Amino acid sequence: MPLTLEKPAPETVYRQYTVLMADTTIKVDPAVRDRLMVLARERGMTMRDFLAELVGATPTEAELKERYEATKAYCEKHFGVTFTDEDAARAEKVWQDLAAGRPVDSL
Repeated sequence: MPLTLEKPAPETVYRQYTVLMADTTIKVDPAVRDRLMVLARERGMTMRDFLAELVGATPTEAELKERYEATKAYCEKHFGVTFTDEDAARAEKVWQDLAAGRPVDSL
């Protein structure tokens, strides 16, 4: 018995694809595009998958604030440490100084 394959109509395939994926064009400088491609290839990924991973791993401001509050609450509960706004400002200054290569005062 011969096997016959039927090719689905293009509109059927396209409709199914677009239900799952929405393509968006992002305009970037050619150097940025080329770097994204290199980074994706080094990881054995497509640029689409690399960007999705990058975006998924980058927290929003709201997520960072939520993490900060959860960490602060954990430290207070489990270590008896009270972390004030002044402590946070001092720690932020240390990070900025480190990033800028300036000498760092102890916390």
